[in-house]
Amino acid sequence: MIYVLLSVCCSVIVSILLKLARRYEINVYQAIGFNYAAAALLCFWLFKPEITRIDSEAPLSIYLTLGFLLPTIFVVLAYSIRYAGIVRTDIAQRLSLIIPLLAAYLVFSEQFSILKSGAITLGLIAVLFSIPWDKSATESKKSWLFPTTVFMGFGLIDVLFKQIATYKSIPFTTALFCIFLLALGISMLSLMYRVIFRKMRLTFINLICGLILGLFNFGNIYFYLKAHQALNTQPSLVFTAMNIGVIALGSLVGLMIFKEKLSKLNYAGILLAIVAILIIALN
Repeated sequence: MIYVLLSVCCSVIVSILLKLARRYEINVYQAIGFNYAAAALLCFWLFKPEITRIDSEAPLSIYLTLGFLLPTIFVVLAYSIRYAGIVRTDIAQRLSLIIPLLAAYLVFSEQFSILKSGAITLGLIAVLFSIPWDKSATESKKSWLFPTTVFMGFGLIDVLFKQIATYKSIPFTTALFCIFLLALGISMLSLMYRVIFRKMRLTFINLICGLILGLFNFGNIYFYLKAHQALNTQPSLVFTAMNIGVIALGSLVGLMIFKEKLSKLNYAGILLAIVAILIIALN
């Protein structure tokens, strides 16, 4: 379980770093862009991807879509943490697992038990309950729009990664390396546009912060994969511990360190999220 704990800690540290970005005037576009340089280098060093396995049969369109979505949704994640807080954003991100379940039901006609259907309903209600509806009109729009986009975006990313996992001829880690490279390339193009047309200035501190962000972002993925290898006969345990762990630790950090204020409805959302994850894991 040490790998699960390390993965949970890395995930929450990413949220903390994004939360602190505004306070220390870190440009999230630059930090997120450079983060993929660290992620790609670590992936190459630790997994030794077999690049020669990538051929015309590889799902290149999915790789490209993920290469675009990863940095885009990462930026949305940063804004969600800024306007809605760590607690609410972590709930939205963790409950995004409902999207691939809905896709399995709606697209692939997979049959669900009453319990699993109830869990999906609870999860959707939990997302709605976690949104801070009591803010002013302008703030309220940002505080529900960003977490909702995080929920939908990470759900779509999960669906695409599950599709990649079905291509057994290409190791998942090799596909992951290619996706990181594409995400890095797309991020750099976006940064070049901002530098040339919006006169944004690249700074060394943003590069360093981006590399640190990439270290923990990759650590989250790496330790999660290691946990599944170590507990290969108990995938539901890893799944449950990871998702509930992030919600629990993220809630503690948000409430105790950043003094985020939650309503009774928000607390109910946390409870419903944990119940939904437990039911999904047990079915």
